[in-house]
Amino acid sequence: MIVVTGATGHLGRLVVQDLLDRGVPAGEIVAAVRTPDKAADLAASGVQVREADYDRPETLAPAFAGADRLLFISGSVPGARLPQHHAVVDAAKAAGVGLIAYTSILKADTTTMLLAADHRATEARIRETGLPHVFLRNGWYLENYTERLTDTLRNGAILGAAGDGRLAAAARADYAAAAGAVLTSDGPVNVAYELAGDESFTMAELAAQITEHSGTPVTYRDLPVDEYATTLTGFGLPPEAATVIADADAGIARGELTTDSRDLSRLIARPTTSMPDAIATTLNN
Repeated sequence: MIVVTGATGHLGRLVVQDLLDRGVPAGEIVAAVRTPDKAADLAASGVQVREADYDRPETLAPAFAGADRLLFISGSVPGARLPQHHAVVDAAKAAGVGLIAYTSILKADTTTMLLAADHRATEARIRETGLPHVFLRNGWYLENYTERLTDTLRNGAILGAAGDGRLAAAARADYAAAAGAVLTSDGPVNVAYELAGDESFTMAELAAQITEHSGTPVTYRDLPVDEYATTLTGFGLPPEAATVIADADAGIARGELTTDSRDLSRLIARPTTSMPDAIATTLNN
């Protein structure tokens, strides 16, 4: 049995679909979700749905009971994430799961990005359990940029603090396919995969591709990190979130969101989605 946490989220749904596409029987997949009512479509397809609320630890071990493999998709709220993650890991240990695969962050053990601290601590907690594990160290999603294309085209600019740093982003579906490959194979355990796109790009190159594919001029405007954080706060982001996002751009400038590992394309047995293709697809839909 394979349990997927956060199964009604963007990544979780793609993982469940990938497992089904690989021929895993629906009845052997558990969608562990905070709000079961939001998984009615998954239940209708035959997938088991169990309540698993990271903020309610008592729901976790029962949701993981009988799991041969558990995909632990990280929480999304900085600040609240670490206690949530400890609860999930402890419940996985209590339930005796056969393997825990955790969606971490690229270069979790070396990056200095603020965003990585919770992931690094979670990886350590998982190691302490002694459970067989795989760390899926996901890089940036192309959707971080394509899902904001309408606003980007309206404004004619991308703001950031990445300088001329390169990042190797991939589509969310690519990362989901990597998770599906790990969950359905007898590959190595107690390993970390550095997952990112095959091709890297700068923010200026991103702006140029948006311009080329849309016909609307878009430029990249680079800001000092502090000014970028202040700008994001002005757009309505909470100060803590703005600081983390601006700091991530600084990480891009330092080269912390790119890798030559090719782990992602090897796991999914195909090239990763390219940035130009992602832009073209979004504009044509």
